[in-house]
Amino acid sequence: MSHTRRGIKISGGTAKGRRTAPKRLFSKTSYDRELRPTSSKVREALFDIMKGRIEGASFVDLYAGTGTVGLEALSRGAGKAVFVEPDKVRARMIKENAERFGFSKKVIVVNCSAYEFLKKAYAEKEYFDIFFLDPPYYSEEIMKTLPLIAEKRLLNRGGTVIVEHFFKKKLPETAGELKMLKSYRYGDTMLTLYRRKDEL
Repeated sequence: MSHTRRGIKISGGTAKGRRTAPKRLFSKTSYDRELRPTSSKVREALFDIMKGRIEGASFVDLYAGTGTVGLEALSRGAGKAVFVEPDKVRARMIKENAERFGFSKKVIVVNCSAYEFLKKAYAEKEYFDIFFLDPPYYSEEIMKTLPLIAEKRLLNRGGTVIVEHFFKKKLPETAGELKMLKSYRYGDTMLTLYRRKDEL
């Protein structure tokens, strides 16, 4: 996408218009995973869907990449954001951006895989309001991490898991205590929401 070559801008909130990713981040790095950032159109749709749930929430950007989604959550009022990113260069860039935008006190950057983070969160009895999952489109990451979020009960009451995925990828109706609530399509991209079964 052309917008990625110029960097990505926050589309709303206190940091609106700030750039999050320089051109060099779009090459392969040590983790060997090319970036496919969430488009501004999908980001705006995501935060429109989540309106009323972001303010003060603890937000996990589970496959952070540039960190733009989590930074935008903070820009729009989230109380805390955890960025999980195994690539050291990208993790450092997220920290630098958080500092530049004045969010450093609300940010935790975890330099490990999504699976490792979820196991650690369970061991340390950490729970969150919103999980955003945007793994590589053609990987099986969702099928590994979604059941783990459910099994370990890492989602707070009233919380939401949002999965960004390729529109042809079929996700499970249920995963443990989580149940699919709704899906939204934007071109080749889908946003699928899950909530706890006991709240539906």
